[in-house]
Amino acid sequence: MKKSVYKEVFVFIAGSTPQVITETIYALTMKVPPVYPDSLFIITTSRGRQIIEDALFKKGVMRQLAEEYGLPGDFLKDISFIVPSDRRGEPLDDIRNESDNETMADLIASFIRDRAEDSSVRLHCSIAGGRKTMSFYLGASMQLFGRPWDKLYHVLVSPEFESHPEFFYPPRENRTIMAGSKNVHTRDALLTLAELPFIRLRDKVSPGLKGFRVLVAESQKEIDVALVHPELKVRFSERALFIGRSKIRLTPLHLVVYVAYLKHKLYRCRYSERPYCLDCADCFPEMVEFTTKAALEEMAKDYMKICPSKAGDFLHKYKKTGGLGMDAVRQAVSKIRRVIAEQLADETLASYYTISTSHRVYAGSRHGVKVDKGKIRIEE
Repeated sequence: MKKSVYKEVFVFIAGSTPQVITETIYALTMKVPPVYPDSLFIITTSRGRQIIEDALFKKGVMRQLAEEYGLPGDFLKDISFIVPSDRRGEPLDDIRNESDNETMADLIASFIRDRAEDSSVRLHCSIAGGRKTMSFYLGASMQLFGRPWDKLYHVLVSPEFESHPEFFYPPRENRTIMAGSKNVHTRDALLTLAELPFIRLRDKVSPGLKGFRVLVAESQKEIDVALVHPELKVRFSERALFIGRSKIRLTPLHLVVYVAYLKHKLYRCRYSERPYCLDCADCFPEMVEFTTKAALEEMAKDYMKICPSKAGDFLHKYKKTGGLGMDAVRQAVSKIRRVIAEQLADETLASYYTISTSHRVYAGSRHGVKVDKGKIRIEE
């Protein structure tokens, strides 16, 4: 028996149909190459746990499966039940309302997240049992946290054997059992393990230690930022900026002011370790920061790239006053907003690319560009 490079962890959601557990184990061990469990986790309710223990363990079905097909017996010593607690701290006996659903969702998400932190583990998750909402939560949790080597399955069995109280897996020796009003032979049972493809978002979003509902909302926001908002490119050589396919021309002065805001976002971010900005506006500066001599000299460098013959005039004009005045910056911001809004003709989209106000405080308002820093490209 060849040992896998991974610790094979089987995860089940189950309730009143414990057969899906043994059927899935059987199907995985029949694969080529076979997959043998190192440990089992069964996510269920207190009522489901009682049904599963009675059907699979007290009657010896699980041990019989292991012995009949020569499965490694160690996994029988490493079987865990995962049962959430209700608001009173009691084991949840069923899923009856929205609160119960949310409790189960949070448990499944946190369980998959924690197991997926161990790179030596490969998860084999079955959505065949339990409430339909539990199947959804397990599948969604795998999308959020699953690695490329983790697997998601559904097991299918011939209709006459589905949920049959005497059928748990195809035994080696044929047996005859009653299905409705007729006898059926276990040798005729057709059992299919369907491996379900799923979108893996683990490296595309950054969900933290939160409940399932918040995880989904924040992940959706990150996907929206990554996919919906087009890239913003500044090309000095063309004296223009590009938002997706839209080309927007600005005067040299307005372009260098706009680039100054972009550079502030790119190089003055307080949270450089964060891959996405989302709603963070902590980098937004006050307008007065662009009225200094240092800001003017930085803008003059960009002005030189746009219009070399007039860069000296630009620097000379404002240098004698110590930098751009507040009125000049305010007027530039106002015109930049109008041009971008007119060119994009999409108010929602334009709000991410124009210079917007974050905090309206007298003499201290902060302004910046909301588009994610990962979408900004400044080209010569």
